[in-house]
Amino acid sequence: MVSKLTSVLAIALLLISCERTVDQTPGDQAIIAAELYVDAFYSFDSIALQVTLSSAEESLPEMLFYQGWAKGGNYEVIERMPCELGKDETINCSITVKDDLIGALGIDFNVTDTFHISVSGGQIVAVNNSSNDPQAYWDAEIWVRNNKPELIERPCKGFFDGGPTPGDCVRAMVRGYSEFANQTGRSDGSVTSE
Repeated sequence: MVSKLTSVLAIALLLISCERTVDQTPGDQAIIAAELYVDAFYSFDSIALQVTLSSAEESLPEMLFYQGWAKGGNYEVIERMPCELGKDETINCSITVKDDLIGALGIDFNVTDTFHISVSGGQIVAVNNSSNDPQAYWDAEIWVRNNKPELIERPCKGFFDGGPTPGDCVRAMVRGYSEFANQTGRSDGSVTSE
């Protein structure tokens, strides 16, 4: 059964792709498409996300995995900034979230993810993202990969490339991040030598 959000997104994308009104610029269309993408991503409805990315097939596996990762990591939106048109015509949408990974590290910090969205003719054609994760996040990921590969090997198959179990992957990483914080005794970004 198609969700209500999926139906609304499909109609909205159809309207965006129709002939624009006199007052609506291509930049306006791009912003609307980007905002609909963010709505779909944080609805944690994979079908709604696929609808918004119907013209961005290359971005789809990574973004579907990331959506499952965000859902499994209990991403909670703290602040959603309006999407903005960048100098290179890319739409940038920044969202600050609270998540289990940073929580496992014992850090009082909320990460801001930014989606960089390319739009053509009112349709999203590419999406990638960046974040301001603290150094401890990256140190913990390396530590888990080096010290606990058995923890993530199976659930993280296809890591950010359309793998089938992103929720299981992030939950395994959360366990690993917690072990990293306990074993190193540090959550400030520096790692003791092992």
